[in-house]
Amino acid sequence: MKVDRHSKIVELIGKYQIETQEELAEHLKRSGYHVTQATVSRDIRELKLTKVQGENGRQRYAVMQAQKDFGEKYLRILRDCFVSMDMAQNILVIKTVSGMAMAVAEALDVIGFHEIVGCVAGDNTIMCAVRTVDDTIILMDKLKKMIADT
Repeated sequence: MKVDRHSKIVELIGKYQIETQEELAEHLKRSGYHVTQATVSRDIRELKLTKVQGENGRQRYAVMQAQKDFGEKYLRILRDCFVSMDMAQNILVIKTVSGMAMAVAEALDVIGFHEIVGCVAGDNTIMCAVRTVDDTIILMDKLKKMIADT
């Protein structure tokens, strides 16, 4: 139960701009998890969540470990090797520089986009299974922003 709840928390904070423990508890309750404020507080500590500035300028929860892990190395791989992307429903097809698809797929895995269920890489093409069509659009937007930030 705890592992499922932790997984749901990571998914929720990736999907929504959650600012408070109470807001997180409410999202969990809507998802079928009956939690107390003490449980949410403990989960936040165990998951090593931190507050970061959101797109709206307000603070929100984020998984600190994933942010540390993807650092400049993985961003550089993503930026240097990315060629293009296109979607086919909930499949995101990413084209890379020849021979670099596996490195870019690893970067995507380490970054840990909750929208991606899994990736299969060839020589210059990655097929990402994405949860929904809407998530594919959201993921494409996130990737465009990451690649454009230089």
